[in-house]
Amino acid sequence: MKKNQTSVTEFILAGFSFSPALQSFLFVFFLLVYIITVMGNLLIIVVIGTDRTLHVPMYLFLFVLSFSESCYSLVIIPKMLMDLLTKSKTISFVGCAAQMFFFLGLGGTNCFILTIMGFDRYLAISKPLQYPVLMNSQVILWLVAFSWAAGFLISVVETALIFRLSYCGPKTINHFFCHMRSVVRLACTDESITEVVVSSVSIVGLSSSFLLIILTYVFILSTILRISSTEGWQKAFSTCTSHLIVVIMHYGFAAVVYLRPSASDTLDNDTLISIPYTIITPLLSPVIFTLRNKEIKLAVRKAISKNTCPSNM
Repeated sequence: MKKNQTSVTEFILAGFSFSPALQSFLFVFFLLVYIITVMGNLLIIVVIGTDRTLHVPMYLFLFVLSFSESCYSLVIIPKMLMDLLTKSKTISFVGCAAQMFFFLGLGGTNCFILTIMGFDRYLAISKPLQYPVLMNSQVILWLVAFSWAAGFLISVVETALIFRLSYCGPKTINHFFCHMRSVVRLACTDESITEVVVSSVSIVGLSSSFLLIILTYVFILSTILRISSTEGWQKAFSTCTSHLIVVIMHYGFAAVVYLRPSASDTLDNDTLISIPYTIITPLLSPVIFTLRNKEIKLAVRKAISKNTCPSNM
């Protein structure tokens, strides 16, 4: 460990400095993506919150997921948009730690909520008669609380491990946010063990939740195969399609970020590869769930008609 060196009080986010000519375009593009993401998730939150016919487990979990996705975007995108417009792309040491903590916590929460949504679909398809008892309001509350607690417990461990290291320079993070692998490599002390531990925690968290979802869908498929009617098959598949698409997209992008070789980490690689996971996923999730769900589309139409009818009377 190097002594007599000044501790870093702020970091510089390199961001999209590898393409300065595109920064104005990127600002407009990411701003539009962010607006659509927030509006899409808020639409789901408002519609599910106000329409009592949607107060069932599947949509209540979607309500929580949309709220979590909105917070997830809020942690990263506004700061990134600000940095695209300014020359000073600094973030304080404490601010960096806070951003990483909420980013990892909300990302973990999303993974666990998706896992619980898969388990909910399994119960609805395989045990329809016992489903209202098995998935009652108290169980829903405990499952949601577990998702948030587990996500942020992992985040506390990873963030504490990273920021217990000594940082005395350099202080330029090769990313557009405080990504854990980019930050830990700026430590003055030997960070190799910390990097391995933090990466292992992330991989175990991602893979365990993904394997649980796969196991859930194996049971769902075995149940569907025992259904004799074609209509029953279609109904069962329709309740799972949106969730399965979001799971593949979410975990596919996450795997590219967390499972790729560390030797491939460069400013442009890290930045471009992280865009789908941090920016595109929160946009596509509400779009997929809304466009592929008849009940939500019907609820949206009802909400719009309620607001337009009085003006026509």
